[in-house]
Amino acid sequence: MRDESRIRVLIAEDEAHLGTLLENYLTGRGFQVTTRRDGRAALDAMKAEAYDVALLDIVMPELDGLEVLRQVREEPSPPEVIIITGNGTIETAISAMKLGAYDYLSKPYRMAEIDVLVRRAWEKRQLARENVLLQKRLSKFDGLPEIVTHYAPMQAVLSLVERVAKSDSTVLISGESGTGKELIARALHRLSYRANGALVDINCAAIAENLLESELFGHEKGAFTGALSRKLGLFELAAGGTMFMDEIGELDPRLQGKLLRALELGTFFRVGGTQKVQADLRIIAATNQDLQAKVQDGNFRGDLYYRINTISITLPPLRERAVDIPLLAEHFLQTYGGSTPPRLTEEALAALQAYSWPGNIRELRNVIERAVLLATGGIIRVSDLPVLNAPPSANDTKRVAPDGRPLSLADLERDHIATVLRQTSWHQGRAAEMLGISPKTLYRKIREYGFKRS
Repeated sequence: MRDESRIRVLIAEDEAHLGTLLENYLTGRGFQVTTRRDGRAALDAMKAEAYDVALLDIVMPELDGLEVLRQVREEPSPPEVIIITGNGTIETAISAMKLGAYDYLSKPYRMAEIDVLVRRAWEKRQLARENVLLQKRLSKFDGLPEIVTHYAPMQAVLSLVERVAKSDSTVLISGESGTGKELIARALHRLSYRANGALVDINCAAIAENLLESELFGHEKGAFTGALSRKLGLFELAAGGTMFMDEIGELDPRLQGKLLRALELGTFFRVGGTQKVQADLRIIAATNQDLQAKVQDGNFRGDLYYRINTISITLPPLRERAVDIPLLAEHFLQTYGGSTPPRLTEEALAALQAYSWPGNIRELRNVIERAVLLATGGIIRVSDLPVLNAPPSANDTKRVAPDGRPLSLADLERDHIATVLRQTSWHQGRAAEMLGISPKTLYRKIREYGFKRS
């Protein structure tokens, strides 16, 4: 929400003539206005839809204004409330303010007063939302906000990011696990005009399929067992900002259709809901899979693929960016080494550059973080690099395939994953951490390569 003309106002006024006058005035001022004639209808409207400001008359049929205020304050994202009455008393004003009303207005009032109060109430609500978003950002800050590179193709990627960040087009970021897709998504958001809005992220592979729809679109009270109250989905929380959908290739086919419809129409329904919800947001998706191949195999919707692939960004793996390894290693040393970070010996740096890095930058970061803890005397030696100096097994010493051909990258990755699994006694959590990949990705690799635990 970036301009005041989109302020959504609910008027609860049982005097039909006065309610109509107020509705026409605020509509003329550019607000989106809904009017209800009794307290129960007003409360139902605020539970079904999100409003920024509510004008509640004290005396109304069904429920009075104070009771509506009390109940609506229990909702997850209530509007700012302005109480209006024709019989104003100090006691009533105090009661309204204690219940959380923004302000209190007695009849007769001037329309200009209403206009000013609505705008100020909206500004307060915006400031509160921005404060919550700021706190979330600070709590998720990972200390690695910048992308460092000397590699020309990666510099071209950063140049593309700067050019497309200002647009509202959807972006698909492709690359192996650990190549920095989330950092690119954060850069796109930070450089966009939506930077003051939320950056909401979701890993489509990390949430159970039966819960993912509710996470994305929210649900109404009673929509399913355990839905004790209305919940706002990530699409609503990202309104005015950016939604980052990681591992979108893992999205359930049924939800692919719902996501496509939400992107095309800009509206969606909460689970169990009947009212359309609008959301103005930008989608950035990421995948470590070949989505085009999945489309051809019938495992991913072609129309959704073309919808999210308006702008395509492909990140190179770290093994192709050997020139960046000293730069990245020094960056992580400064991050984890405190005021006097240790230094890498020439042999250790050479070992880092010779390694294939199947877990990419994430694995390098984990290796350096651990090496900083193991180093003695302010020096990191090859012996301090856990994966790089592992004792080879009979299979690890082979540098050619059984048919005599040189090992491919897939062969090297398979052998390295097998080595780490043996080192960790098949503890998949520790193995995934050492490899710098997610446990789900490791599980997929185990199935892909047909590994069997001895």
